[in-house]
Amino acid sequence: QVRLVESGGGLVQAGASLRLSCAASERSISTYNMGWFRQAPGKEREFVAAISRSGDRIYYADSVKGRFTISRDNAKNTVYLQMNSLKVDDTAVYYCAADSLGILNTPRITRGAYDYWGQGTQVTVSS
Repeated sequence: QVRLVESGGGLVQAGASLRLSCAASERSISTYNMGWFRQAPGKEREFVAAISRSGDRIYYADSVKGRFTISRDNAKNTVYLQMNSLKVDDTAVYYCAADSLGILNTPRITRGAYDYWGQGTQVTVSS
């Protein structure tokens, strides 16, 4: 079992930046590919970014490419999502997720690939 706790969300104006953190406990995530997803009101949970266990393979959703950066610090058992140039459409609950079953150093972008999830942190971007 691994417990994931997100933090860093908040209310900001369009154009601002936020840095989300996902702290893992009870087990090391160094061998897990990790991902960030988000869910806006009335919408499906969607992929945002994913990073391989070694940190050398990274994928982004087209909607955040060039504005968001995912990273990880395995020594701190933490994954980050740096979000710049935030837009109103980025408003959502952001979830951290761990893929403990993936056998390749290739992060996956589908929600079903992840078996551990945090409770989420709210990000609200006002115009």
